Amino acid sequence: MPTDVHQHLWPPEFLALLRARSAPPRLDGWTLHLPGEPPYPVDPADHDIAARARLARADGLDLALVSLSSPLGIEDLPPAEAAPLLAAFHDGALDLPEPFGVWASVGLSTPEPDPEPLRHELARGCAGLQLPATALLDAAGWARCAPLLDAVAELDKPLFVHPGAAPGTPDAPAWWPALVPYVQQLHAAWFAFRAFGRPRHPDLRVCFAALAGLAPLHGERLVARGGGRERGRVDRNAFYETSSYGTRAVDALVRAAGIDVVVSGSDRPYAAPVLPDLGAQAAIHALRTANPARLLGPTKGARR
Repeated sequence: MPTDVHQHLWPPEFLALLRARSAPPRLDGWTLHLPGEPPYPVDPADHDIAARARLARADGLDLALVSLSSPLGIEDLPPAEAAPLLAAFHDGALDLPEPFGVWASVGLSTPEPDPEPLRHELARGCAGLQLPATALLDAAGWARCAPLLDAVAELDKPLFVHPGAAPGTPDAPAWWPALVPYVQQLHAAWFAFRAFGRPRHPDLRVCFAALAGLAPLHGERLVARGGGRERGRVDRNAFYETSSYGTRAVDALVRAAGIDVVVSGSDRPYAAPVLPDLGAQAAIHALRTANPARLLGPTKGARR
């Protein structure tokens, strides 16, 4: 079951609600407005459902998991604003044709996030829970999200950690968010997971987008600075998704964490799929098929 665990596709109902908003995040036609960022022109073809389904089939995929774009900041909107957007996203994404599946998202603006809406979406067929890395940067973040993670673990579903909102930096080039705040968020969330999340959730399967900002490559420094005897220790339930990285970075991650915890993801439409050259077809099978199946569990991301 070749799988891409990380894509984005906005259903029509979701697009309509973004266009109806008067404050960011909002769409003006196909121009996206986010707080503190310059207007971003969205390509309509990126959210053409039939065209995207053809692309997924051309990539040889049996499953492509789409997720809410956490940098939009919808999870952090007040509940009255977030709820209809989340409902429209889930309803539309669950109705997408094959090979699409969907990660669930939840509102995070209240002091104690409610796990019941998450349970509802998982029962409807979502593959697991996506949280923005910005919600998981420290001990307090992992503790606050613990009820959500307990619900995910009880239902034998995984967690997907995706970059969150990144307010713009004046005069920064267009690539800045993807290379600086996104990577920093994932880096911090991974170390917070090791220090605070894993002890609280010993059996949780978790996947970090974009190779966790390459945080696992800092294992030697972790040991040198008093982080314990980490060398050679691999958490087989902590996975790393490959979007926007190629052979050199994926090979380095494999050397640090092993090939069994690396899964294929593209972040389409923001990046094209890349199959790294790891020297054997068995490696590609591991990244695209065997490892995603273990991450997603017995239902393998089935929507319905």
